[in-house]
Amino acid sequence: MAAICVDAGTTLIKAVGYGSDGTELAVARRAATVSRPAPGHAEQDMEAVWTAVREVVAEVAARLDEVDFVAVTAQGDGAWLVDADGEPTGPAILWNDARAAGTVAAWNSSGVVAEAFRINGSTTASGLPSAILAWLCEHDPGRITRSATVLNCGGWIFSRLTGERVTDYSAFTDLRSGRYCAELLTLFGLEWAARLLPELRTDGDRVSPLTADLPGVRPGTPVVLAPYDIVATALGAGAVSDGQACAILGTTLCTELVVDRPELDRAPTGITVALGRSYLRAFPTFAGTEVLHWAARLLDVAGPEELGELAARSEPGADGLVFLPYLSPAGERSPFSDPRAKGAFLGLSFEHGREHLARAVVEGLSLVVADCLAASEGRPRELRLCGGGAGNALWSQLIADICGLPVLRSADAEVGARGAFLTGLVATGAAPSLAVAAERHVRLGDPIAPVSHPLSARDLIALRNTASRTWPTLAHLRDRT
Repeated sequence: MAAICVDAGTTLIKAVGYGSDGTELAVARRAATVSRPAPGHAEQDMEAVWTAVREVVAEVAARLDEVDFVAVTAQGDGAWLVDADGEPTGPAILWNDARAAGTVAAWNSSGVVAEAFRINGSTTASGLPSAILAWLCEHDPGRITRSATVLNCGGWIFSRLTGERVTDYSAFTDLRSGRYCAELLTLFGLEWAARLLPELRTDGDRVSPLTADLPGVRPGTPVVLAPYDIVATALGAGAVSDGQACAILGTTLCTELVVDRPELDRAPTGITVALGRSYLRAFPTFAGTEVLHWAARLLDVAGPEELGELAARSEPGADGLVFLPYLSPAGERSPFSDPRAKGAFLGLSFEHGREHLARAVVEGLSLVVADCLAASEGRPRELRLCGGGAGNALWSQLIADICGLPVLRSADAEVGARGAFLTGLVATGAAPSLAVAAERHVRLGDPIAPVSHPLSARDLIALRNTASRTWPTLAHLRDRT
């Protein structure tokens, strides 16, 4: 048996070939371009993404025997709009797009976001289809008129592979029933958008036959619609049972915890996704490893690895310097939602040097992971790390220290693809459950033990609450410039 699993990320599109025992047999990657045609905008050429997917699948297929199934995971949220023939009506608007930040701010102020959370278990951010569709209706109604379906990236790729326009997750669904909810559309003033919603697929209906011309893969091969990337990555890290936690150190910094029931009466925070009989509480931020690259440029070092070396010259706590890593133009969405959120160095003085700034940046990102774990109100015994940032030894150790948990790093380079593989095994009947599939095929390294650290999530929350009082003024000043 062989399987090809696609993970179409925001900046990198990957395909991994697996053998029947879960061994990685081949990997192919292509860079993906994000365009920013206006301040706060983040878009991708949909056909370019599909072309890259075909290329990586063909490259992997050439190194495998007959392929038994193809599974697809991809970046989530955003709006990948297509017409009645399944053709793009314009560029994809991505999950980290900020053009609808004003709409979300108004929804937050009026209580719409809190009301929606009671139904779908998820907060609303500017990169969600609800906000994007509302913005398009006001600023580009012609795009809405030309469009027949709003997909996410995984749905777009699945439609190209199978000809079917479907999704397995939508923020327009009632979390408990798993069905589209008219009340949510009404809350967002989007009753007119009901016609754009694709067919919902459940865990028992994730497979359709391949109809596209895909080099190296025979027509009719099962194509599996795996959960979107943050969910697939949690699965690939082995977080499949109640109380297991995972942190993805990637373009988004996403901390996740599997729970046995949704908590819809709590203060709105994070995203909740149905996961079989369990639920995944996920806290995807707008800013992740890009913060490290920004800091490396700022401090004139070659990249995140050298940034870590510079940070290691400072003592823990960076001599009282704390960094708030809210650098996205869209503000922040987890574990709190505020489109006006801005980053800051707090406590800066003449006594601080480059090493303190570097240390504060890495510690600030580590504090966000601890902040998200605190917001989840769970009590994990360990934390699994994956994503590109998990290869950074200092960062991994700081996360263990600040969270006070043993850290286990995935042995896979492409953990999202591994999660798609596990989903594909279950969907095609090759494994009885995700828990069994994970037990057979998830590989983890040795644990990193925590040591004491002077900072905690409580410190970050206190400083953030203080800094947040300046964000409206800063937004007003930005509008004047």
